[in-house]
Amino acid sequence: MRIRKLYRFENAHIVRGCTSRRCSESIHGHSYVVELLFASDHLDRGQMVYDFGLTKLTIKELIDSFDHAITLWSGDDPDYLRDMKRWSRRWVELPVSPSAEQYARVIFLMVERVLACTVTVNGEKNVTIESVIVHETATGYAQAFREDAHSPMMGPIPLEAIHFSQGVREEWSRPDLWERLLRGEKIVNPSKI
Repeated sequence: MRIRKLYRFENAHIVRGCTSRRCSESIHGHSYVVELLFASDHLDRGQMVYDFGLTKLTIKELIDSFDHAITLWSGDDPDYLRDMKRWSRRWVELPVSPSAEQYARVIFLMVERVLACTVTVNGEKNVTIESVIVHETATGYAQAFREDAHSPMMGPIPLEAIHFSQGVREEWSRPDLWERLLRGEKIVNPSKI
């Protein structure tokens, strides 16, 4: 059984090295739509794969981290990175260029980590993230599956190399959320949301 949860965020980036000069040389933004597809071979006590209410906390906060922010690639010019961080309250730094393809891989890995750390309370079993679709425009999207997210051919994405600005972190329910996930600490979602 599969279920889908939809998110939206507005974000700016530069995609260095791409064919289009507009995209590779100028900061520009998109209205992103993100689809998370969850799967399980079981249903919980509410006869659901995964209660959408459980996605309103950690998963929503992490995806919302990209909203009204600039996403930076750690491999970009150090002067550019310094200036963007200086003049932007909300930024996310990734170890990969922020293309739609890489957003899909990064978000897949983030959600996978959240699921691994979440203490379930309603009989949820074998819930996985099956794929992440990132719509960068109304006519184009990238879709990542587990093999894509973990593909050495597409480049590693170490979670500890993803950094969120203080401005982003201050808006989370817990400013140390990302560090807790990196350490593998268990997250207990309230049973009634």
